[in-house]
Amino acid sequence: MHRLGRKQNRFIRQIKATERAVSLQLFSIFQNMSVKIAKPSIQLQPFIKQYWCIENVLPQGEKHVQRIIPSGLAELSLYTGKRPQIIGGRKDLEDNFNLSGHQNEFYDLQVEKELSIFSVVFQPQGLMKFFNFPLNEIYNQNIPLKLINKKLEHDILSQLTDAQSFEKKTQIVESYFTDILKNEYHHYDFQRINQAIINIGKTFGNITIEKLAAESCLSRKQFERKFSELIGITPKQYLKIIRLQYALYLRSRNNRLNITDLAHESGYYDQAHFINDFKQLTGFTPKHYFDNTVAYSDFFE
Repeated sequence: MHRLGRKQNRFIRQIKATERAVSLQLFSIFQNMSVKIAKPSIQLQPFIKQYWCIENVLPQGEKHVQRIIPSGLAELSLYTGKRPQIIGGRKDLEDNFNLSGHQNEFYDLQVEKELSIFSVVFQPQGLMKFFNFPLNEIYNQNIPLKLINKKLEHDILSQLTDAQSFEKKTQIVESYFTDILKNEYHHYDFQRINQAIINIGKTFGNITIEKLAAESCLSRKQFERKFSELIGITPKQYLKIIRLQYALYLRSRNNRLNITDLAHESGYYDQAHFINDFKQLTGFTPKHYFDNTVAYSDFFE
């Protein structure tokens, strides 16, 4: 595993980027903020994208509402202090240790006082290496880990809670997930769906479901069913999210790109469809979003 102390300059850049991230950036209003991020070992990199943590304190009496948008990535998150509250119509967090499946809708988290979170961000196809159940069952949900894998929750919860440093927490999850890989559940369709995910990323979401199915040697109906079970979201919805993430990535690299440019570069035939999808996934029009938020792609960074 890479250690923060050994590659300090690299991690400083990553931390600055993380503070700008769509899912994290507005936490910059906190005092005494500590953000850390690390990559997994080479063995786990095909399945886990990164680990990150935040330790923050809000000014006395203040609250903060954070908009969470679809990223194309699933997460396992542990709150070691007061957990945030989901506001609006969505079901609230039921526990401090939750597995968040793939999302295709935005929601808001309200944070009060202190926030302490450690998170494992999986690659798009990562969950199917570690969890043996249809992943579409946790679509658009944050499920307590103990309801999904009681053994995993039992084995690492107390260790993570007692760990005093980010480095120690990453070592704990690294060890556990590495052991799982040694006795992994071998799914016959993993390689074909894994290749589909790779092709979606390479084309920035601009590939047809028919082509993905043909390359997987499956009919469209078979492909859609297997993709949904093994990834946790339908191919159509996932492609839309990756196009959104690519638009955010492009804007983060060049803030002079206008809405028409972003729509075209993201694979949309017209600006109207781009604006409609953007608003559906983020709750904001692109203009409002970019006027008030620093663009960042959780998926492509």
